[in-house]
Order: sequence, then structure tokens, then C-alpha cells
Amino acid sequence: MVDTLLLRAFLRDPMGIAAVTPSSAAMATVLSVAIPESGEPVVVELGAGTGACTGVIQHRLRGRGRHIAVEVNPTFAELLTERHPHVEVVCGEAADLPKFLADRGTPSADVIISTLPWAPFAPSATQRPLLATLVESLVGGGAYTQAAYAWTRWAPAARRQLRQLRAGFEEVVISETIWRNVPPARVYIARRPRNGRRPG
Repeated sequence: MVDTLLLRAFLRDPMGIAAVTPSSAAMATVLSVAIPESGEPVVVELGAGTGACTGVIQHRLRGRGRHIAVEVNPTFAELLTERHPHVEVVCGEAADLPKFLADRGTPSADVIISTLPWAPFAPSATQRPLLATLVESLVGGGAYTQAAYAWTRWAPAARRQLRQLRAGFEEVVISETIWRNVPPARVYIARRPRNGRRPG
């Protein structure tokens, strides 16, 4: 059923859907590596889809902190709400993250996990770069992780985003290829945003 939902959504909007198969547990684990093992972190999940990564994030949090999942597809958002009642599901665009956080009395996130496709990060003459918005939504010591198919690593969009990440964060690491994902993928792990919000 989950694969069917993804396939139908992909056929309707091939540029807006990152995959036709759910992310693997292996990739979700790497994406979640930046979540602190202690404390009460605020974790934002962008492009939550049907929840392949959501459960892994919940397992790592073990009831701590807050987990806000942002999903633009109303059908997926409804499914997430049903399957993960402890997750704060928001149906909307990633670019509106500052508003979603403010509405919930949370000025910033500790970790942002993204499985969004490249399209929302493309340059625009009329809109602020999405990555800049995400960087400023993080605390000063926060982290951002982004999934990407391994075969797209040298594509212009991927190279552009890597440049943006290196400009926006003090440290950027690219994971080894995750062969157990279909198709194989890598994860960009960026830490310590240069313009992130300071605690307090």
C-alpha cells in the first residue's frame, strides 16, 4: 500500500516526489545520526512522506523532545498522523518552517532531517533560498542531514547544494554509499550552522 501511494504521487508530480520507494531503515539510521542521545531535542523532519524515516527518528528519541514532521502531500500527512500519533505532523511547505516553529512556541530546531528532492532547493529570483531558511531555523550547535541518491552526486543540482552546505555550515561530511537503499543513496551530514540561532 505504501509503495502504491508513493508511485501514484510520483506519477502526479515527478519533480516534487523524491522517490517511488520508501527510504530504507539503513538510510533512515544514517539520517538520524545527528539526533543527540540525551536531552530534549527538537527534531524537524522535512519531506516525511509515508513515514519510512519517522519511525526510526521516534525510536532514537525514545519519547524525548519534540518531533515535528513537515509533509506537503495531504494524503501522506494524514497517514503520518494516523501511524505516528506522538509526532507533530504539519501539512505544508518546508520554506514555511520558521512559521511552523513559531506557531508551536519553538524558535529553533536542534536537528533538521530532510529527504526532500533537489527541486525545492533550486535558485529562484523571487524566493529566498530554502537552505538559508533552514540554516537560520537551527540552533548554533545544530545539525542538518540530507538524503540524496548516490548516482546524482555529480549532477549540477547536487554540486550546487554541496557548495551551499559548505557555505552554511562549519562541517559537512558525506556518508558512504548506502547500498541497502533502493536506489543506493548517500547522506550529507552538516553540523554547526554559521548563522544558526543562539540558545536563549
